[in-house]
Amino acid sequence: MLKLSSVSKHFGARAVLNRVSLEVAAGEYVAIVGDSGIGKSTLLNAIAGLEPVDEGKIMFRGSEVTAMDDDALALLRRDHFGFVFQAFHVLPHLSVEQNVALPLLLRGISHSEKPKAMLAAVGLAGREASMPRELSGGELQRVAIARALVGEPALVLADEPTGNLDPANASQVLDLIKRLVKETGSAAILATHSAQAAAGCDRAYRLTTDGMKKISS
Repeated sequence: MLKLSSVSKHFGARAVLNRVSLEVAAGEYVAIVGDSGIGKSTLLNAIAGLEPVDEGKIMFRGSEVTAMDDDALALLRRDHFGFVFQAFHVLPHLSVEQNVALPLLLRGISHSEKPKAMLAAVGLAGREASMPRELSGGELQRVAIARALVGEPALVLADEPTGNLDPANASQVLDLIKRLVKETGSAAILATHSAQAAAGCDRAYRLTTDGMKKISS
């Protein structure tokens, strides 16, 4: 489904991604482990076409992401990707349910019960009408996760999705992502500094300034 070939990215003289190669098949749940600031977010942004790369190639379902224009990338993200951002990016003027429903509305899907069901799955049943300002950081994180998963994307890119969650809720959302991948035949990449979170994945890689190495399978 996804293939990265010798992807490199520099910020000035600093190499953030150094010839990173990776293949992820449908149904796989893969962890990218690394210290804060090592480039995990940059790698996910590059896969999603949010960050241009300096060298290498990224392929998704036979199409070259690194050769797409902005319009094609926007459609790719809308129709095939689910992204959990570290900073949540929950829209403050929309209710919790409206935030979760947004990916469906952008694809022309309305009057769906999926947003409510997904909110229940992340432990937020009954909070559909709440506004983001009424939620804690951990609850906002769960809204962001529900929004990323509601459209059953082909590829989930999860950037430290449990960083603001207590252990019980962290385990719940990680299990939810894994279940989605296995039931729908999609794929997910989890960027995390947590060895415990990575342990639930099919494979794990460690990202360093020298590149990326497989650490478990």
